Amino acid sequence: MTGGDKGWMTSRGIKMREELLISFLAENNLESAAREPLAGDASSRRYERIITNDESLILMDAPPPQDVRGFVTIARALRGFGYSAPEITAEQAEQGFLLLEDLGDDVFARLFEAGEPEGPLYQLAVDFLVELAKSPVPPFLPAFSDDYVREQNEMFLEYYVPEKIGKPLDAEPRAFYLEIWENLLPRMRVGPDVMLLRDFHSENLIYLKDREGLRALGLLDFQDALSGPMAYDLVSLLQDARRDVAEPMADEMFYRYLDATGVEEAAFRESYAILGVHRALRIMGIFIRLAKVEGKRKYLDMIPRMQKHLVGNLAHPGLAALRNWLDLTVGEGRS
Repeated sequence: MTGGDKGWMTSRGIKMREELLISFLAENNLESAAREPLAGDASSRRYERIITNDESLILMDAPPPQDVRGFVTIARALRGFGYSAPEITAEQAEQGFLLLEDLGDDVFARLFEAGEPEGPLYQLAVDFLVELAKSPVPPFLPAFSDDYVREQNEMFLEYYVPEKIGKPLDAEPRAFYLEIWENLLPRMRVGPDVMLLRDFHSENLIYLKDREGLRALGLLDFQDALSGPMAYDLVSLLQDARRDVAEPMADEMFYRYLDATGVEEAAFRESYAILGVHRALRIMGIFIRLAKVEGKRKYLDMIPRMQKHLVGNLAHPGLAALRNWLDLTVGEGRS
């Protein structure tokens, strides 16, 4: 949470925010609509369902310095490709308010908890990724570059490592860690870069049973989309921080993607493992930060699952040096 975000969390800030929100709703003739709070995410964005006699909409409330324009731009690009991102029905970007099409409550994670068979929904998600890889990459997307990976790797060093060893990491092991990653970066990419939605997992995917084909997949939380390695979103889907995907299911979906795209297996599997390690370490660092800095301790419960994903990815022989470093430095990385 940034300093700007914290400003909205004072009692005066909350009151001012509510006044701005009511004004935004009034501008869209929704001042008398019912408002139903919805579960949020790891950010400081808030969501409400806005209900009238005729329709329901979703309000996104993202206080500055958050910027909703990225969400708007990417939503329109995805809809332009024919995919089911929510339609933007009204926006006030300067204040961080959006009104979105309501895609419903059939989030994959909720359906799985209710006993819905996993196979067809995971197949739908993988088939979407296959088609997305064929779509042109919007030129405005930032790159999942080597510098981006270096920057994101700092989250693990800054938050997770000190939590594990009780002090900041010394310069020598830190330099060795960075050197290991310099050797991994060239092997991180296979094939052309594609559009990455990045948070492509069971709580951000909605089943739209009344729509046909890939349009049956509703998309959420894609405002941080990038242009980058094709394996990344598949890792996000199959190495979910929030739920376990059984190994046979993960293997089946991995090969479904591989067969449909025609990429070479050995290189793709190494890319998948490297990206899986990068993502696991980054998320573990983020979860420690959320708990310690923002008091969101529920995310600590998800760390063991990410540690399990980490171990699985580190079993790839191309990651032996990193596996040894993690074992010696934080006592993790081996089964």
